[in-house]
Amino acid sequence: MPGDGPGPPVPVHRLIARLNIGGPAIHVVELTTGLLDRGFATTLITGDLGPGEGDMSYLAAERGLEIEVVPGMDPTLHPLKDLLVIARLVRRFRRDRPLIVHTHTAKAGAVGRIAAALAGVPIRLHTYHGHVLGGAYFPPLLTRVFTGVERALARLTNRIVVVSPSQRDELSAMLALPPDELRVVPLGFDLAPFLSVDPSRERERARSSLGLDPHLRYVGVVGRLAPVKNHELMLEAFARLRSDPSGSDTRLLVVGGGPSERERALRARAEALGIGSAVQWAGWVKHTEEVYPALDVLALTSHDEGTPVAVIEAVASGIPVVARAVGGVGDVLGPPVPGCLVTEDTPEAFASALSRTLAAPPGPTQLAQGRRSITERFGRERLLDDLADLYREELRRLGR
Repeated sequence: MPGDGPGPPVPVHRLIARLNIGGPAIHVVELTTGLLDRGFATTLITGDLGPGEGDMSYLAAERGLEIEVVPGMDPTLHPLKDLLVIARLVRRFRRDRPLIVHTHTAKAGAVGRIAAALAGVPIRLHTYHGHVLGGAYFPPLLTRVFTGVERALARLTNRIVVVSPSQRDELSAMLALPPDELRVVPLGFDLAPFLSVDPSRERERARSSLGLDPHLRYVGVVGRLAPVKNHELMLEAFARLRSDPSGSDTRLLVVGGGPSERERALRARAEALGIGSAVQWAGWVKHTEEVYPALDVLALTSHDEGTPVAVIEAVASGIPVVARAVGGVGDVLGPPVPGCLVTEDTPEAFASALSRTLAAPPGPTQLAQGRRSITERFGRERLLDDLADLYREELRRLGR
């Protein structure tokens, strides 16, 4: 059986719309480099970065991984360009004859699955890292259109992969699929750089490298400056935290970048709220393990999340987390992983949660338990084993 033992590796083509900074890019690089030892030889195909997006292709370069770029396979919707991308992919799949095409992110999932079906690829898989079907992204009519498209694409897919149980339940309802037709495969990462962090010993050095005051308290936000990350709520909550005397010694560190107009709008919002001088904009930081020791708490205010990579990294670094209870966040935080989940979508509720966590953070024992649990659940080796098992299962099901 291919992939089960000695013999030529099973050819896999993996598609992602672009290698911008974030969890999906890390995920596909880990899979592409790590599955070869498990009998699967992966070709990684990506599209172009969007304006202002941070480039994570350096991670692939550090692993010696060659990336193949298909022009036009970016997140924007352009019917004629998308048809040309599909035609290119059909020719590529017919030439290479992969047994498996595995797509990631919405655009690559659409053009990749259509092309794979037209080219006769026997196994077609798609991973939802997040989704835009919940109504927080587009007007209701457009959301219904995209939902219909995803339901049609599901019929071209042998197996849909989701990254958390809560995402499985959401998509099962939205796509009108039985839950057992969606396979939960949590994300996995090389957490060693974060597990080696000792915040108490490394805080002074980390703050010095970021230009932070060693005597103040810092709330950090780590992520793209994208609307889905809802930095507006974070700024409003931080303004309320600062208005209380107990929060006057607190600053906000924003790590991440995005389109210039988006950053300008957020900076203007901070000034309008009267907190401009208390917010530091760090931009992209290549090695985030150097950021977390500088923080007293990590905050996440997203409208939606698949699996929040920043939360996993912070927990693995021994840093407390305050996060909105959206998407897969609740599948990461919760006993034995310490963290404060905020269910109310208000600045007051989030500011209150930040204040409580800053005043009474989890103790060393709780943080150590969280680090152990997060490693077991979101480690790289577990991810590779899970995906290799899924691929072998699909091969057996087709008698290949």
